Amino acid sequence: MPNLIGGIILGYIWQIIFNGILAYYARSLTYSAAYGFWGLLILMCWQQVGYMMIIYIAGLQSIPTDMYEAARIDGATPRQQLFKITLPMSMPAITICTFLTLTNSFKLFDQNLSLTNGAPSKMTEMLALNIVNTFYGRTGWEGVGQAKAVVFFVIVAVLVFCQLRLTKSWEVQQ
Repeated sequence: MPNLIGGIILGYIWQIIFNGILAYYARSLTYSAAYGFWGLLILMCWQQVGYMMIIYIAGLQSIPTDMYEAARIDGATPRQQLFKITLPMSMPAITICTFLTLTNSFKLFDQNLSLTNGAPSKMTEMLALNIVNTFYGRTGWEGVGQAKAVVFFVIVAVLVFCQLRLTKSWEVQQ
């Protein structure tokens, strides 16, 4: 359910929750950049954790139980089973979850817009929000916003490619 709620609505709901909690201390979410950062972090974790857990559970359930039985018969400790069976065999799920988390963290726009809108002083403004604010926020800066978007795309593509290549090399074939 959290992953299905729109980012704008989710941001406003969490803004109400955070500001309600921080009002007890006479603060708000935009009081300092640390509050905004932790607010965005908690929001994104809450939104993505269920989706990622489904992928991890599916990955763990796909590991054949025969491997664990054979390892126990051979005298493998639980730690050895974790590092020699569970982690290598669940690397496809780890690859997918790392990819989704990395790309979603870079694409963070609507939650950022509704939760803090970059306040205070644009210190919690993520890259996607900065690009939009550059493109639409100043007359004559459309080219700069577009250039930022192209560089942003290249950076994300390179990082995701490196991440996929690294984690794919750790995968084992069943």
